[in-house]
Amino acid sequence: MVSIHPTAIIEDGAKIHKTAQIGPYCVVGPKVSLAANMILHSHVVVAGNTTIGEGTEIFPFASIGHQPQDLKFDGEKSELVIGKNNKIREHVTINPGTSGGGLVTRIGDNCLLMMSAHVAHDCILGNNVILVNNATLGGHVEVDDFAIIGGLSAVHQFVRIGRNAMIGGMSGVENDVIPFGMVMGERARLSGLNLVGMKRHGLPREDISSLQSVFKDLFSDEGTLSERLDTVKKKFSDNETAKEVIDFVAVDSSRAICQPK
Repeated sequence: MVSIHPTAIIEDGAKIHKTAQIGPYCVVGPKVSLAANMILHSHVVVAGNTTIGEGTEIFPFASIGHQPQDLKFDGEKSELVIGKNNKIREHVTINPGTSGGGLVTRIGDNCLLMMSAHVAHDCILGNNVILVNNATLGGHVEVDDFAIIGGLSAVHQFVRIGRNAMIGGMSGVENDVIPFGMVMGERARLSGLNLVGMKRHGLPREDISSLQSVFKDLFSDEGTLSERLDTVKKKFSDNETAKEVIDFVAVDSSRAICQPK
């Protein structure tokens, strides 16, 4: 039987699994769907067309699914989809999508959004992503699996953050960050590869070595980035991990690639 504290407000139409737990003073809107073993601690507000997956836990004073902070938003029907086994800590804010971005904000599984993190409209987060305290994502940001966004960092709208990338604390990220890249700075620059993250996730030594070579060749001083990209495409055509970085750089993006100083 669903556990709902008597002070919680559940609006008619909300779909709540019988194993969900809803704590004191929570508010759940009429178009919200909460899956099995979901936990809302006290004072959580979930609004809009929001679906939250099994085992996700949301802590006090989080605001989930309220309308986007986008002046172009005109009440269009959009949604927020949150996956399984996420931990969403105190004061986190997550907004749904808009017509300018596919009408959906999506968060994968096993993510940790620490205190006061913000996920803006139309963001797409993969699995096992970590947003450290006060990390802020602008609209339309894409963050791939296992990326970490450091505390007090801000990511510009439309930026892509590749798999296993690491954003240092207090960074301002204006450009796309390659998979396995590590950036830091007030106007963040690429400072190398996330070697610690790669080793933690068991990346083979030969793949790490190939990525180091790709990094060196892509960001050398010779020729243009386009010319260097063609070179590494030929050199590493048989290495899937290297190709992940190459394919990421080759995408036609609205933001430039973050590069070293």
